[in-house]
Order: sequence, then C-alpha cells, then structure tokens
Amino acid sequence: MLLLIDFDQDETRLANIKNQIPDELKARVFVLGTQSEPEKLKKHIANGKTFEEIGKALAEDCVNETDQIWGHDLLKHNREELARMIPFVKPFLFN
Repeated sequence: MLLLIDFDQDETRLANIKNQIPDELKARVFVLGTQSEPEKLKKHIANGKTFEEIGKALAEDCVNETDQIWGHDLLKHNREELARMIPFVKPFLFN
C-alpha cells in the first residue's frame, strides 16, 4: 500500500503516520510525499507538466534507479522510503 501525503514542512509527520500503521502491515505500507505541497513541486519542476506526467517521471526514476526528480529539495526526504519500497514493488510494477 502506498500512502501519498503532504508533509507540510513537518519533520515528525512520517514518524507520526508510521506509528499509526499496525505492526503486521508496516513492511508493506510505504509513505511518500512532498515536503510542502504538490503545487509547489509542480511550480518548480513541471515545465508545464501535469501531475500525471510528473508521476510518470517519478516512476521512471524508480525504474532507472535515478533521482532526477526524486532528488529535488521537495522530494529528497523520501529517499529512505524509496530505498525500502523500490525492491519490493519493482518486480511486479516495472517488469
């Protein structure tokens, strides 16, 4: 399961959300999102792209194991979750 959230500049938000996930599900639940708001990300990187196109570019980063988009300041806080998620989902999503 993937939870997409706005972190709203709150450094404790990920820990707070993970604390609410039942222990038996924690290994299969991933939490990703923008450091502030998705609209700010779109403004900074989109070059006229839609949210769908940004999502596809993020997926390509996962497949290619790059961080062209994920390395952006508003997304780089997701690195640990991505490192945990990609090996789990890549075999059935990207093959």
